[in-house]
Amino acid sequence: MKKNLFVLLVLFLQLSLLNVQAQTDSAEVKKGFTFGVLPAIAYDSDVGFRYGALTNLYWFGDGSQYPKYRHSLYAEWSKTTKGSGQTILRYDSEYLIPKVRMQLETSLFTEKALDFYGFNGAKSIFNADFSDQESGDNYISRAYYRYDRKQIMLKSDFWGEIIGKELRWYAGFQFNKIDIATVDVANINGDLATDDPDYLDPSQKLLYDKYVDWGLIKADQKEGGITTQLKLGFVYDTRDEEPNPTKGMWTEALVVLSPSFLGNDFAYSNLVLTHRQYIPIVENRLSAALRLSYQAKIGGETPFYMLPFYYSTFSTRDGLGGAKTIRGILRNRVVGESVGLGNAELRWKFFRGKFLGQNLYLALSSFLDAGMVLKEYELDLTGVDPDELAANFSTESERLHMAAGAGFHFVMNRNFIIAVDYGRALNEQDGASGLYIGLNFLY
Repeated sequence: MKKNLFVLLVLFLQLSLLNVQAQTDSAEVKKGFTFGVLPAIAYDSDVGFRYGALTNLYWFGDGSQYPKYRHSLYAEWSKTTKGSGQTILRYDSEYLIPKVRMQLETSLFTEKALDFYGFNGAKSIFNADFSDQESGDNYISRAYYRYDRKQIMLKSDFWGEIIGKELRWYAGFQFNKIDIATVDVANINGDLATDDPDYLDPSQKLLYDKYVDWGLIKADQKEGGITTQLKLGFVYDTRDEEPNPTKGMWTEALVVLSPSFLGNDFAYSNLVLTHRQYIPIVENRLSAALRLSYQAKIGGETPFYMLPFYYSTFSTRDGLGGAKTIRGILRNRVVGESVGLGNAELRWKFFRGKFLGQNLYLALSSFLDAGMVLKEYELDLTGVDPDELAANFSTESERLHMAAGAGFHFVMNRNFIIAVDYGRALNEQDGASGLYIGLNFLY
């Protein structure tokens, strides 16, 4: 709790230094070059306190298309107190190639303790005592629901017009190199004495280790691998603006192909359907935002290390649960062959102003997020010890995993957005709550 308050204090101190002054709703059109440079000070209950640096550089040209930019370059280097890190370089423009939007990205993600709760949602039991050092005899390890993952991602995405800017084709290419291992307990322990409360017993098996022993994670998948993907689809987009739309819709149909001819050890394909609807309630002030998404395997064998990923034409993220999907629920809590996701959010722009020549508004939000596994990842549990079976697997049917919460957003020039979201899980099997401080509206 103290860390949460500290992070919020840092955020609001940053905002107070901006010397904001109120003005009318008429905003100055931005021209030429602008940028936002910030320390990458953020917080996510799943990954910890984030520190580092980021910048987003925009070129607005003559301003005729404002608030849209002509070119954007985003760069970030950051690490977190729970052992994750990311280095991102992303370029975005629809002017470099006439009538084709292009986004290029190269990224490195490291996770010393990535969340792993098994597969198939409610079918896998989450027992908070297993990772709670104060739970007495039930305690196993604070790293029990974790494993180590390193990911190199290279991707290029293109969108072109079919009927104006509303109906567009999409094509993308993505290379993923993923290395998986059990948590490096010796590295985390460092110089800790064996009687230190934070010391992790290296002889204690984690859930990932047990899944490998039971054959639930196959031997040829347990260390990760290389997956190269082709992505093809269509986008129908009538939003009034991208960063925070207040009216219109954004619908996608996407096929993600991982064919053997690209050198993949495991060939498979996914279908992703996502619809987002934006509804004005009070013009320029209050709006509703809805998102429904369905992701399903339509062929082949998905290696376990690619199961958690959730796709759209603009991003590839970790699976359902956490900052970008179901806020307040444990990250990667909802993992299966096919999954469904739903979000509903009210957004209220309660203040407009200006500082240092930059346009500003502040917004509050309330939300309800939900998701569930629609098709299970097949598991053969015959090799699991009866005691372990009872402790880690449930016979109950899958259910909706739900969370509710509220958010605050600081928006500069209608593009650079600092977001604070807090969500609470509605079932203790999905965790307790989550606080997320980062960039941009969720969708």
